[in-house]
Amino acid sequence: MLKFTEEDVRRLLPMREAVRLVREAFEQLAAGSAINQPRHRLMLPTGSALHYMAGGTAKYFGAKVYATNPAHGAHFTFLLYRAADAAPLAIFEANYLGQIRTGAASAVATQLMARPDSKIVGLIGSGFQARSQLAAIASVMPLQSARVWSRSAGNRERFADESSDQLGIQVSPVGTAEEAVRGADIVVTATNARDPVLDDAWIAPGTHVNAMGSNQPNRRELPASLVRRADWIAVDSKEQARAESGDLLLAFEDSWNANVIELHEIVAGRIAVRSGRDEITLFKSNGLAVEDVVAAGYVYERASREGRSYS
Repeated sequence: MLKFTEEDVRRLLPMREAVRLVREAFEQLAAGSAINQPRHRLMLPTGSALHYMAGGTAKYFGAKVYATNPAHGAHFTFLLYRAADAAPLAIFEANYLGQIRTGAASAVATQLMARPDSKIVGLIGSGFQARSQLAAIASVMPLQSARVWSRSAGNRERFADESSDQLGIQVSPVGTAEEAVRGADIVVTATNARDPVLDDAWIAPGTHVNAMGSNQPNRRELPASLVRRADWIAVDSKEQARAESGDLLLAFEDSWNANVIELHEIVAGRIAVRSGRDEITLFKSNGLAVEDVVAAGYVYERASREGRSYS
């Protein structure tokens, strides 16, 4: 059984490959050749929690297990198995695996839902998830610039400098969330916020929004008015969204709009969400274990071809 560190995954899984793999995962979900089990949680009185989710394709299946504590952070592990005979293949340190596949899912959604000529990104949040979100979107869209706001001026300035160097586009730190969002073609929220981090009035017709920070039913990044205003809302899984998408649950309560669809329906070409330039589109990301499966399977195969020791 191979063992992969975070650095192994960084080296072996380029962003463009991650985007391709995640798109293939949604194609397989659309075809019925992949399955996904939503996240479950075990909550302890100490505030610690165990989160676990599983998925499978024709080649591989696996489970992500991670533990979190508000004061002490998170610890991610992914287990990969061969579908044909259930042989255990690899164990991964899976923090970066989760980051890159989350960014890749937003890239797939953005490529299919945003205006093709979208050039400006507005980011709220400057943590590790925001970094992978911007890198993934930059890999599929003709971006010219991005603006970032977060509560820490130092963090957003560092994010802007490092992302500008890495991506070759102008990334600017700004003083307010409104400055980041107004006039942006694509808006990304990547925060730990409990309450909305932007105002509906800041979002112009034609904007595409990726909301990926909240995956608990009592937390949201987006105001209810924006969610209800969106022409199309894509989720990675309706089952999972109904359990933990606070952005949608708090906006719709028990009566979800018919315009809430699953991303695999767009990937498969069953639904076209943009017929003009004025539609507001939204991707509410929660993350699926099947995304981890395809990404981990790729890393395993590439390492096996290299013949190096991962133990």
